[in-house]
Parts: sequence; C-alpha cells; structure tokens
Amino acid sequence: MNKYTAIRPEKSLLRILRKQSGRNNTGKITVRHQGGRQKRFYRNIDFKRNKFDVVGRIVAFEYDPNRNVDLALVHYTDGEKRYMLKPVGVNIGDTVISGNDVEAKTGNAMPLKNIPVGISVHNIELHPGRGGQLVRGAGTQASILAKEEDFVHLKMPSGEVRRVRSSGLATIGQLGNASWKDTPLGTAGRARRMGRRPTVRGTAQHPDSHPHGGGEGRSGVGLKHPKTPWGKIARGKITRNRKKYSNKYIISKRKR
Repeated sequence: MNKYTAIRPEKSLLRILRKQSGRNNTGKITVRHQGGRQKRFYRNIDFKRNKFDVVGRIVAFEYDPNRNVDLALVHYTDGEKRYMLKPVGVNIGDTVISGNDVEAKTGNAMPLKNIPVGISVHNIELHPGRGGQLVRGAGTQASILAKEEDFVHLKMPSGEVRRVRSSGLATIGQLGNASWKDTPLGTAGRARRMGRRPTVRGTAQHPDSHPHGGGEGRSGVGLKHPKTPWGKIARGKITRNRKKYSNKYIISKRKR
C-alpha cells in the first residue's frame, strides 16, 4: 500500500528544476560524477514558517525527489497552500501553526526562546528571518540544552553544541524517514536516474591521473596518506577555517 495519499503534487507549488550536470556557467565540469538524472520538479517548501497565527491543516504526505525527507501539504484557513517538512508523529487531519505563543506541539513553529529546554527541534533558523537552514535531513533532530541571554545552546545531530540566536524560529519535533540511510539503492540504474555517474577507484587509474594510480596489479594506496585526485589529504584533515567568524558560537566540537 502506498504511504502517500496525494497522487500528484500541488501544481501551484511546483517549478522545473534545471539540470546542471556538475557544470558551471561556462559549461566546464566543476563537480565530477554528476549528470543524466531524470527530469524533476522542485517543490517550493516553507522553510521560513512565517505565516503567523494562521491555523493550517495537513491534508497529504508526499514524496520529494530532491531530498530524503517526505513533505506535508498544509491547507491554511485563509486558502493558501504550503509544503512543510514532515516530522515524526503528525497525521493527516492534524493542525499546525506558527507564532510566538503557540503550543509546543510537533509541527508547530515558534522562536527558540519560547521553546522549553529539552525539546527536540528541526528546521532551525541560523539568521532570524532567513528561513530554516539547520537540521533538515531525514531522521535528524537538535536538542535545546540551555538558554543564555540572546542565545540558546543546541546539541546538533553531529554532536556539536553551539549557540544560536534565540529569536530565530524552529519547528518542534524530529524529522521522519529515519530509515533512509539504511536503504540500499539496489541497482546501478537507480543511481544513474538520481544523477550519479560512475566513479573509478583511484588505485585503478594511471599514475598521471591520480596519486593512488600505478603499480603492478592491485597495489592499493600505499604507505602514504590517502589523497584526492588533486593531491590533497582525503582523510582526517580539518578543512574548517580556524579563523572563521562563527567559531565563537561553537561550545564543543562535533564527534570525529
């Protein structure tokens, strides 16, 4: 039985998603192993949740080919329709609302400063008013650990604890489809339809093409550190800028 109740997506919330195939504006390949995917429509999702104090009713759950989380189609009492990310525990017919003083219920959106400590949240605004940018992947959630003046302490899915401005909005609950990461693709064709082109192992290449290349037979990487095709260390090297402005908001680093 199909878990999605809507046969077709909401037409007013669709637009064609252009193919990039890993190329920049001049046609040069800047990202390898991309191209050949099926034609897709992009769903306009309400990441801002800025329709305050207007009740919306969930009427359908839909699959989104552009992300690993399902969507919930919400019909608001003023007639507007919007998509939102589907959290765990919401059902068709449930109501959701955004506002400053709304109930801390799954699916509702409110400022972080008004959410009780210990509650799980997702779709978190890093900059108030810009829309949710943090914790939007399948099965993810962040926990509110403490509140400090104009900030709240959030434990991210990676294990990192960081300060986020308390005036930013967040949605209550954990995102669904947590089993996504455990689902195998099954066939090579499915990967191609998703836009993933084949990848050749570095050890199977010519030494002029890859640092791992060359040698007799299956020679492996060797005694040196694994490298990218461009000669940079591929495993364990910290790539985050040590002088990045947002380092001051990180209380404890993520687990490595």
